[in-house]
Amino acid sequence: MTHTCFDLSRLLVYRNLLNDRIVRDLQSLGVQGAAKCDEYALAASLISWAEETGIAGNIAENYLLFQLGCDENIFSSTAGKTGGQPGGSLSKAAVHDITIWKVLLNKGLTQQFGEELQAVINDYHPIQASHNKKTGKFQDLSTLRDLFFDVTKNYTPQEVVLALGRYYDRYGCGRLAGYGAFKWDSERRELAGIEYTDPVQLKDIVGYEYQKAELVRNTEAFINNKPANNVLLVGARGTGKSSSVKAIANRYFDKGIRLIEIAKTDFKHIPEIMAALRQWGKKFILFIDDLSFEEFEAEYKILKSLIDGGIEVRPDNVLIYATSNRRNLIKETWDDRSGNELHRQDTINEKISLADRFGITLFFTLPNQEEYFRIVEEIAHRSGIPMSVAELRAEALRWEMSHSGRSGRIAKQFIDYLAGEVAD
Repeated sequence: MTHTCFDLSRLLVYRNLLNDRIVRDLQSLGVQGAAKCDEYALAASLISWAEETGIAGNIAENYLLFQLGCDENIFSSTAGKTGGQPGGSLSKAAVHDITIWKVLLNKGLTQQFGEELQAVINDYHPIQASHNKKTGKFQDLSTLRDLFFDVTKNYTPQEVVLALGRYYDRYGCGRLAGYGAFKWDSERRELAGIEYTDPVQLKDIVGYEYQKAELVRNTEAFINNKPANNVLLVGARGTGKSSSVKAIANRYFDKGIRLIEIAKTDFKHIPEIMAALRQWGKKFILFIDDLSFEEFEAEYKILKSLIDGGIEVRPDNVLIYATSNRRNLIKETWDDRSGNELHRQDTINEKISLADRFGITLFFTLPNQEEYFRIVEEIAHRSGIPMSVAELRAEALRWEMSHSGRSGRIAKQFIDYLAGEVAD
């Protein structure tokens, strides 16, 4: 049987792409004797994809590159677990596929459309560029485009495969490649990507330099396979605990850090979550926000077992970062202090020992008056608020007194209010 050199049915490791209708239709455009697809329907699908992802340029080529970068197969997943070096035989199979893929991409896909469609597909600009983790990393397709279209370097299939291994090691594949943060879907019993994540950066959090530096140090140790600790961030509302964890995840996305947000109601699923994370070649921060337990809640025992290591130990690629408004995570009652001395001490030790399981505890204290003013001034400067320091401080003091005290969150709300007033 005679095959065209870009016949995707010959793929070995990228066979998942055969299930994609747009990929099949793009291939059929250049195959003589093949059943032709509806060019207008295909163009409409490409336009919808471009608007959904915010990816501009040649949307036919970029769609294929996007699928190549996302595809979860034995080569891409192994590359993500082996530092981008999946092995000789598997790489040879990938070279076979990339040889086919290069021909498909270089056959002038846009020219296969009618003239009126070429102008649309060749240089498409969506209304709004992507700004979230789902597609934000893939909006920069320059690495993949260079591998296939840089005529000055003219990479061989072998060189492309080596570069793809490094690409998958850096960005992951499948759901990992598309998202920077996940949550547990209790109905489907699987991790679901969070499409719109908070883009906060560490520099956005004014003050708390020691706390931020400790998070950076611990996270970088984790990334570099050095000993790292679970972290408990303790402090009042609005002091930047949760934002600090999110900022760490944003900062180290390119280093392989992914955030897994779980609630107390998900604790019973922790064994399933750990089993899933163990199979992936990335580093995961299990993020538990506002961690605390009432006296009748027993879920804390699951968390203690995870931290200490029960029968099944916590995977090496998982750390726990938790925030709480109180140092003692489990509420004490008067009953805990009744009874004989031995029982009383055992009960109290049981309840306060959870916090001790975290190797690092960082305290986010409420700012004093001068620190609060400095936070306000810094955020106002970044926001371009045209107000003198004296006037700004006076207004900030009035805002503080009419709200719930001093914190970074209160300061940000005050500046947002001023920005709205200036805009009017």
